Amino acid sequence: MKAYLWYHILAMVIACIVDAVIGDPHHLPHPIRGIGKLITGVEKETRPWFSKTRTGEYLAGFYLVVIVGLIAVLVPTSLTILAYRIHVIAGIAFESVALAYMLAAKSLKKESMAVAAALEKEGLIAGQKAVAMIVGRDTDVLDEDGVIRAAVETVAENTSDGVIAPLFYMLFGVPFVYFYKAVNTMDSMVGYKNDSYRYYGTVAAKLDDVVNFIPSRISAGLLVAATFVCGLFDANYHGKQAIQIFRRDRFNHASPNSAQTESVMAGALGIRLAGPASYFGKRIEKPYIGEENRSLEREDIRRANHLMQTAAWMWVIFEVIILLLMDRLI
Repeated sequence: MKAYLWYHILAMVIACIVDAVIGDPHHLPHPIRGIGKLITGVEKETRPWFSKTRTGEYLAGFYLVVIVGLIAVLVPTSLTILAYRIHVIAGIAFESVALAYMLAAKSLKKESMAVAAALEKEGLIAGQKAVAMIVGRDTDVLDEDGVIRAAVETVAENTSDGVIAPLFYMLFGVPFVYFYKAVNTMDSMVGYKNDSYRYYGTVAAKLDDVVNFIPSRISAGLLVAATFVCGLFDANYHGKQAIQIFRRDRFNHASPNSAQTESVMAGALGIRLAGPASYFGKRIEKPYIGEENRSLEREDIRRANHLMQTAAWMWVIFEVIILLLMDRLI
């Protein structure tokens, strides 16, 4: 057990470095895309088994979560065990790659900064198209402030979903990380409250709230700490305001988790996020998060990414310390 703990620590650190340097190689198969295909396949094959009543849809959604969750855990866990049985180096290498695939810090920065670059070089329409790649709302109705706001919100929300939460579950090993990402992917695919998924996606959506409850709050705390650190070098970060807005607005979202990080980000940058948005041509009223102390700037996207990356590395260091202390106690 002690030996594996050291292997796991090494694999986790390598995974973080690989994600920071390389990110997701789009030309290679990706486990998340595999999980997405699995979700589609399971839904297609099993949903017709159940009645179209509310209860039947709930039950069908429950079966989806169970089947996808089990497969998403068993496959990578079995392959990791097999790799370690072949050789320790093979095991560390496979686990490192398996964990790196679950992190999205590099991709999040690349895709959000592409929005800033599009606005800078080609204008509003290009910015709308770029941000449409990372958000689910209607982007063709957004002005430049709306495009920037959407990109910053994405960085804030995915600081938890795509970075800190996977790192948190890495504390417990490959099966937990893959289960988390399977739940997160199911929520993104079937968790919408539209006519098709209103009841079918309920189990996945509620479970996603559960598995993100602790990571979202850890992420918020880390972003607050990162704001103070970044504020030592750049006066555009406001630590005290991050705390104030977090306390006031952390529940200004339909999800119990999303506003945790968005409120810190809004306060840290001194901007206003959220508010009304359009989805599939329908305007949805949402409360604002933060104060409109100044106009949004393209540079805010970079600042948001800086906070995300600082928070992530702070957590990596803390997590390594936790695992090393576990090694002492075992």
